[in-house]
Amino acid sequence: MLKLTGSSAKAITRKITFALPADHPAGKVSVVGNFNDWTPGTDVLKKRSNGTMSATVTVPADYIVAFRYLGENDAWFDEPEADFVDAGASVILAKAG
Repeated sequence: MLKLTGSSAKAITRKITFALPADHPAGKVSVVGNFNDWTPGTDVLKKRSNGTMSATVTVPADYIVAFRYLGENDAWFDEPEADFVDAGASVILAKAG
């Protein structure tokens, strides 16, 4: 699940919240992408009181974000709510503005 904020035409940055549902398999998960040099463990999803897990990053408003989730035991997976998913990443396109 994705939540984007700061998407107005005048926004300089935008926040992207990456979230996984409460029924997602247990274990440590991080979001890894071009915004953190594809470094595992930099943006770890934290468990919330409602059972979901999430992490928020801030990027320039005109930034195209490429990312994947990395779970325990090197389990890589994609985000179905991304603008598109290719063979190597989930992608969120730059905001229109």
